[in-house]
Amino acid sequence: MTRKTLPAVFLLLAWLAASLITPAGATNSDVAKERRWADQVVDSLLDGDEAWLIDDLGHEFFGIFTEGDADTGHAVLLMHGIGVHPNWPDVIYPLRVGLLEEGITNLSIQMPILANEADPREYQLLFAEVGGRIETALDYLDDAGYRKITLVAHSLGSSMAVFYLSQADPKSIRSLVIIGMNSGISDNENITALEKIKLPVFDLYGSEDLEAVLDSAESRAAAGNSGSIPEYRQTRVSGAGHFFQGHEEELLRQVLEWLQAHAN
Repeated sequence: MTRKTLPAVFLLLAWLAASLITPAGATNSDVAKERRWADQVVDSLLDGDEAWLIDDLGHEFFGIFTEGDADTGHAVLLMHGIGVHPNWPDVIYPLRVGLLEEGITNLSIQMPILANEADPREYQLLFAEVGGRIETALDYLDDAGYRKITLVAHSLGSSMAVFYLSQADPKSIRSLVIIGMNSGISDNENITALEKIKLPVFDLYGSEDLEAVLDSAESRAAAGNSGSIPEYRQTRVSGAGHFFQGHEEELLRQVLEWLQAHAN
């Protein structure tokens, strides 16, 4: 084993240990930071309603439920990127409100997060908690009458989504949209996970995206077209960066076109 691989191995072992010893009601996420984000968002929330959900660990986490008027039984589950919240102004908020304007119901949920100073590699310790939050969100939508779900995730949220869907195949999730996803925190784990997904996948990124996203575009396409994915589409938006600032309308248009073809 080389010195270079030691950090990744250590994080993997710590992640597995954390998933085994985390007691009921506990989470490895930064709970105080989650609460601060929630308080900030609720105070400024104009579109949608606050939703409090409880995952399989017994941890209560925040979400925003924005109900449209399209009577289709279809909804979008939104997952944000690293360290932020369900109403983040880049990518998530434009999609959340843009979908509402089209009558499409959506639920944006708080994903596990770490303190601001955390090494991004430490986020691997939180992946074991992702499934519990997604499944709780699916139950919430099911109770509200939405049983046809498209999962739309940005950046690290995309990594969390493909990690979950590589191991689970919930009937209610009809397709996945990944926005600005790279090859993974270490060892190309996103590429490996992508090959195992059994749903249609839309891989969206910008021509001015992060280097790690651009460098892995070819590997993502190869994985998407060689595994069990029944349909894979990759689109690069000209001029857009990782957060699609100034390209929000095109971001929404691309997602809406995918939803129109894959909502049922």
